[in-house]
Amino acid sequence: GCATSQPTHPQDPFEGYNRAMTTFNDNVDKAILKPVATGYKEVVPSPVRTGVTNFFGNLNDLWTMVNYALQGNGEKAYIHMVRFSTNTVLGLGGGLDIATEMQLPREKQDFGLTLGHWGVKPGPYLVLPLLGPSTVRDTVALPADWLGHPADSMLPVSTRNTLAGLRLVNVRANVLDATDTLDAASLDRYALM
Repeated sequence: GCATSQPTHPQDPFEGYNRAMTTFNDNVDKAILKPVATGYKEVVPSPVRTGVTNFFGNLNDLWTMVNYALQGNGEKAYIHMVRFSTNTVLGLGGGLDIATEMQLPREKQDFGLTLGHWGVKPGPYLVLPLLGPSTVRDTVALPADWLGHPADSMLPVSTRNTLAGLRLVNVRANVLDATDTLDAASLDRYALM
């Protein structure tokens, strides 16, 4: 047979770098994140994990509200303001998701999506160290997301770092089954992602 190299996908001009960074991220995940997330899932009861997920979802609702306002979508900004207020007050600081029970849907918006609303194209696929898959637009938007997200600007720094670590472990624990399925289903995990 004839050996040919596959052409670079137009949305992935940084494929060599992206594959190397994916390998690095996968190795960090296998060595640190997955074992910690597995332990967290085994030790922490499901209702507590759900409360942690709800708490961070509630904080995300506030940043989503800001982004919908920046996009000029007053209705969805209002819905997320009501979600945040309801879950903070009636949901015990966001541990309970009362707003979903009230038929107020949760949607996630970040500054990258706001830039997209303003007409900024996503640009090429880009894998970030430790953060994973992204696009150039979303990478440029990350500083605004970090500055705008309530948990990322808490003081003292030790509280902020503790919340960031808990959020990371909780998110990783929530996707353990999905990543196991991805690993089992793919010969080339990078290409599938």
